[in-house]
Order: sequence, then C-alpha cells, then structure tokens
Amino acid sequence: MNTVDALVQLSFQVQRILAAVGAEHDLSIVQIRLLGILRDRQPGMLELGQHLGLDKSSITGLVSRAEKRGLVQRTPSPHDGRGVLVALTPAGRRLAAQGEMQINRRITELTKALNATQRKQFTQLASVLVNP
Repeated sequence: MNTVDALVQLSFQVQRILAAVGAEHDLSIVQIRLLGILRDRQPGMLELGQHLGLDKSSITGLVSRAEKRGLVQRTPSPHDGRGVLVALTPAGRRLAAQGEMQINRRITELTKALNATQRKQFTQLASVLVNP
C-alpha cells in the first residue's frame, strides 16, 4: 500500500470511530468536532467556522442545535459588541469528556498492532503532518 492509500484508509477508520461514538450520543461528526474544539477555548463564531471549515449560516445552525440540547451557550463578546463567544455548558463538558474517553479507547485499540516505539514514531510523524 502506498502512502496516499494508507492515509486514506486510516482516515476512513478514524471517521468510523468518530461516527460510532457520535451515534451513541446522537451527535454528528461535526458536532463531536465542535465539542472537541470548545474543550479548551471559547471562540467567536467566525473562529469556530474557520476551525470547522464551515460558513456563517452552517455554524449558526450547528451552534443553535447544540444550544437547544444544552451543550453550549453563547455569551456576548467583550471585544465586539455584535459578536458572541461559544462555550461548553457543564452538560456539554461532561459529554465531551465521555466522548473523548470513548474515542481514545477505540483509537488505542486501533493502534494496538504498533509497539510502544512505533506508536511514539507514528505520533511524531502524524504531528508533523497536521502541524506543518
């Protein structure tokens, strides 16, 4: 298998894991990504759209649906009178933590064929690719 095929196949496996964990919590992959982004920051809608690769109307809908479920809340931006910041609620934080544990467990299972040295090398190489 060449590099492209290997990366594509690996991405499919990771997407399956994310979809399975999401399905257990009635979340889409994009909603899982939203919760993951909000774990350690409170971005504005524009920044959130950039992280997720979504336009303004899509982000607004995504945040509105999560807000209706009690997972996120919007607060006025202290720096922009028209802007809002998006943050996890306590329920959203709990769900994000549960999802993270489940994803970590399944990714660990996925990488169990690698020994400790190979896992370390893989992590270093993948980090170079995602943070050029």
